[in-house]
Formats: sequence, structure tokens, C-alpha cells
Amino acid sequence: MMEAQLRERIKEFSRFAPRGSLRVHRNTSEFMEIRPDDVIELEGRFFLVRGEESEGRFGLDGEPKFWVKRAVDLEDGAPHILKLVFHETFIMKLGEQRIRCYRSPQKESRILEKVKGHPHFMQGVTLYDEAGNPVRVIERIRGASFYEFINGLDLDHRRYFLEVFPEIFEKVLASFEAIATLHRMGEIHGDVRNDHILIERQTGLYRWIDFDYAYEWTEQPFGVDLFGLGNILLFAVGKGFHTIDMLGMGAGGVPAQTAEPLTADDFSLFFPNRLMNLRKIFPYIPDSLNHVLMYFSSGAEVFYEEAEEMIADLHHCKELCRREVFHGTQGAGGR
Repeated sequence: MMEAQLRERIKEFSRFAPRGSLRVHRNTSEFMEIRPDDVIELEGRFFLVRGEESEGRFGLDGEPKFWVKRAVDLEDGAPHILKLVFHETFIMKLGEQRIRCYRSPQKESRILEKVKGHPHFMQGVTLYDEAGNPVRVIERIRGASFYEFINGLDLDHRRYFLEVFPEIFEKVLASFEAIATLHRMGEIHGDVRNDHILIERQTGLYRWIDFDYAYEWTEQPFGVDLFGLGNILLFAVGKGFHTIDMLGMGAGGVPAQTAEPLTADDFSLFFPNRLMNLRKIFPYIPDSLNHVLMYFSSGAEVFYEEAEEMIADLHHCKELCRREVFHGTQGAGGR
């Protein structure tokens, strides 16, 4: 596409003609140099860069992710996310385990192919720049993250758990089953987090995003993903996390909300300040559901090895809850 054509397309899809010289990048290796209103060419397709995605958590709120560009396809005006190649390695501590984690663009490209058409995963293709970098061109999903949705609910926990949680439970389970499908394909998600589920505004579907992290844990190949699922279940059941600071721990480890002392075994193995034993502050949570949470606590002696084991237990919990606890479901769950 010639520059004059690019300028016309930019004006058509952005309503503003580009000012000054037009910068077209065919090598994305130096992604810090790619700025808004630049164009990226990938295998003959042209994308207008509109900005960067930003971090939303972990004290990095609003920090731009320069390797993740918001872009418009100059062929049809469709919005996309362009994930450029960015390598990162770090060590994660899980109990006594030290696990090497790293980003793998090739892994994400492979998974995009394998989950093509699956409703619970983001969709996209991989295109290569002139330098051979695999750029993942992702279809934009409009909606809030599961993390934002739960934190935005304005009602007390009892009402949430009895009236709203039942539908959320169904949808969370469906998203867990999608991860089990991924595992059966011989793949891992690698970064299972509350903000890596987007609730699609139009359909209410819970959809997984961001598959580029991988990890090395040969003894438990699905272990990090499973702990991520446990963390999401905790967030969903508890309507957020309940940390030591929030519980107002006083002398003897007795929080204000309960007369029963808490011990280190009641807290998460992964995040030692997060309470897993939610029945101690919300006694109406069924024991069967609380029991699943305790598989991820510091006091656990056995752990899930496969997602199917956890999902089977949760289906059992769901039936018990439906018969004995839930009533008056509101029909929330993200729509």
C-alpha cells in the first residue's frame, strides 16, 4: 500500500489525517520506538497504532506495556491488539518450590492456533515482521475483567453468596473446563489470574487472555495453572480477597469477625497473607466448597494434580449448594 493510500485509510478509520511524515515500521524489534499514529506492516497488512495497553494491578496501575499496542486494521477498520516480542524471565516461589517463569511468544502463537474457534479463549493470528518476529494479532474483546467485575459489586457478602454467586459459579466452572481442555492439548496457560478473564460485554462469556507466559516445573506440569485456578475460586467465593491486614488481626491471631483463632495453615500457600479458610469468617459457605479452597492452603497435605480433579469436586459442590444453600439467584455473573 502506497503512502497516499495509507493516509486515506487512516483518515477513513480514525477521522483524522496523519500530520507530518508517516512512519511505517516493518521491524518491530525496537518496540519502544513505535509510537501512536505510526503504522506497522506485517505480511502486507497495515495497522495504525493508537496507543499501548497498560498494567492494571500489582502496584503498576496505568504503567504502559510498550510491547502491547492498540491498533486499527487499515484494511477494514477492525480494532486489534498487537503483541510484539518481549522476553522476560523471573523466578516464582511457591512454598519451597522455586520455579523459572518466562515469556514465550511462540507458545502463545501455538495456542492461538489450537484454540481457534473456542469461545472461552481470545482469538487471533500470528503475523511475522521483516525480522521474523512473531506478532500476535488479537481480536479485541470488549468488556471488564473478572477482577474489575467482582470488585465493582456493591452488596454484602451474604447476599452476594446466596443470590449472585450461583451464576458466577457456573461461569467460573466453564472457564476452568476451558483450562482443562488446554491441558489435554498438552499446553498450559501459564498466567492464570483474575484479570486474565475478560467478561465479554455482548455475550457474558468468560474468556481467557494472555497465554505467553510459560514455566518449568517438571514434577507438576500443570501446578502453577492449578494454583491460579485456586486463586480465582478464592476471589469468586470470597467476593474479593481477605488478607491479614483486612481482617484486623489482633492478639492471639483472632480477627474481629470471628471468635475462632486463625493459624498459618488457614492462609494461602501461594500468597501467605490471603485467607483460604473462608468459613471462619463466612460460616454459611458450605464445607464442601471450603474444602476445595483448602487444597491451596499452607496446611494442605495433598494437592490437585490435574484440573479435572478440581472440576469434578466443584461440580459436586455446585449440586450440594443448589440443593441446600442457594436460592433466589439474581442472574448476574457479568452481564
